[in-house]
Amino acid sequence: MTAPIVWLRGLATDFKVGLLFSTRLPLHHSAAIGGADIARASWTLPIVGAVVGLLGAVIYWVAVELALPPLAAAALALAATLVATGCLHEDGLADTIDGFGGGATRERKLEIMRDSRIGTYGVCALAISLILRMTAVASLADPRLVAPALIAAHASARGALPLFMRMLPNARSDGLSADVGQPPLASIIAAGLLGALALAWGLGAASGIIGLLLIVSAIGFMSRLSSHQIGGQTGDVVGALEQIVEVVILLTAAAAM
Repeated sequence: MTAPIVWLRGLATDFKVGLLFSTRLPLHHSAAIGGADIARASWTLPIVGAVVGLLGAVIYWVAVELALPPLAAAALALAATLVATGCLHEDGLADTIDGFGGGATRERKLEIMRDSRIGTYGVCALAISLILRMTAVASLADPRLVAPALIAAHASARGALPLFMRMLPNARSDGLSADVGQPPLASIIAAGLLGALALAWGLGAASGIIGLLLIVSAIGFMSRLSSHQIGGQTGDVVGALEQIVEVVILLTAAAAM
């Protein structure tokens, strides 16, 4: 087997691992997926995000073709992305806000974040996230504007995650984030570039630059907040960052378009 074929197969395997980790798509994978596999495949997260965003865009287009109003179409598009991902990042947002808002000590915050039950802070955070995303998409109205905005938001939000995981230590010695560890530098660079390209394509050069600056600000804000609250990051915090960036980019698209 030649080196290029081996290389291409490795890329395909990474993409498959990224899909299996980030979505609920029914894919078969014979080998068990470990933390090192996810870390190596983290460069594919923006591509996976683009797939999720495209799915939402298709559902939005179908809803509009069925003469549904933009708000209803946006709700269905958002529901499609939630089903596709199994609410992976939404769960992280709710757990993070519950822990940061409800715990008095670092240990108590981490305990709350690990609890599968959702509290008032988490419910409010989810409601705000869903409302902002839904209304931002509905304000775009035209499916030709919705599609690039959704793809850019989902791709760039996931493109920021490997860098964030590299910047902060793990707050726990166990758990998903601890198991994955720090993504390789090459994966961080690739994910960042793919996310930036998605922004430039979906929002245009000027709005894409604004979106990129906002993403950098979101990473800095969450890094500082998480360090202060729990002394590092967890998988929940990573999910919360994805939600924040997704909201920010959709709002940027709505304001620009």
